[in-house]
Amino acid sequence: MVSIQPLTMTQIGETASVKQVVGKDEARSFLLSLGFVEGGDVTVVSELGGNLIVNVKGARVALSRVMASKIMV
Repeated sequence: MVSIQPLTMTQIGETASVKQVVGKDEARSFLLSLGFVEGGDVTVVSELGGNLIVNVKGARVALSRVMASKIMV
């Protein structure tokens, strides 16, 4: 069985594949524009106070915990 969980549950250093981006249209289109597309890989670089720094499409992106929780991996 394939489990889907929010990006916030991913361990530091772990690479996951984006399964789905959820939330309101504004948030979804913002995340899609940053490169969080279905099937794309994302690696959690670090976590500070619940906020994440991730690698996506060769770029480092800082995400709030709220935004990261909209990315299902």
